[in-house]
Amino acid sequence: MTTSPGEPTAAEHESRMLEARTPVLGDVGQRVVFENEHVRVWEVALAPGESQTWHSHTCPYLVLALQAADNRIDLLEGGSREVHEPVGGVVYRDPGEVHMLTNQGSTPYLSRLVELKAPEKAEESSGS
Repeated sequence: MTTSPGEPTAAEHESRMLEARTPVLGDVGQRVVFENEHVRVWEVALAPGESQTWHSHTCPYLVLALQAADNRIDLLEGGSREVHEPVGGVVYRDPGEVHMLTNQGSTPYLSRLVELKAPEKAEESSGS
């Protein structure tokens, strides 16, 4: 198949289509409130109807709800799940899937998201 000058090739077109379907990933929260070599703690605050940007977690993490809300987790690959996060509730999640959180309730949502950083190998920390 030939293309006119300035017209993208089939491979270029496919690459552009993939880029259009792949969002730029954002942070997992609005701001880091604490960080050391073991954990990174994010604040996540969503007004009713507000959504986070698409994001992915590279570490296992805990979510501690400070203000309750009825949220929806939308998965980039398709599908969603409803989650009610009560005040004081704690949830553990594995890293991986690209997703977006939306507060679909009528109250503000506030949480602390604690990323569990990978521990250093024992030989590295002991200087071996």
